[in-house]
Amino acid sequence: MARSSVLGEATRVEPTSDDRDRAAEISRAGANLSQAVLRLPTGEEIALPESLVTVLVASAGQLSQGHGVTVLATEVCLTPAEVGELLGLSRPFVVRLLDAGEIPSEHLPDSKHRVVRLVDVLEFQARRERRRAGRRRIADAVQAADLPY
Repeated sequence: MARSSVLGEATRVEPTSDDRDRAAEISRAGANLSQAVLRLPTGEEIALPESLVTVLVASAGQLSQGHGVTVLATEVCLTPAEVGELLGLSRPFVVRLLDAGEIPSEHLPDSKHRVVRLVDVLEFQARRERRRAGRRRIADAVQAADLPY
């Protein structure tokens, strides 16, 4: 039985121009926003937990800039192909990263197939960005000091 794509089933929101304006209002208020209330069609109001308010403000910031937002739980398991799609890398390169232990993965029971937790992919990407920023700082320092390479 074929596994359906986790990324294909994820909730994805693309902003309209009206969405961008409203999201910008929420994003601007976000620094001062610690509580929010959801009003149901019945008139009942539900206080949102702080964690959900944080997600709302972060999503509003992205939507206000015209970016789409995809909602996935960090514990979701992805295939190497899906990891490649998220990171903009080829599946064979992702497999090499998995083989080298750069990104933790688990073999499915009685199978050669692997799955990768989204949280591990995000941690790998954060490490990659930190290394890239460090290399940029070194290159900038070398250039500012007018040192030969």
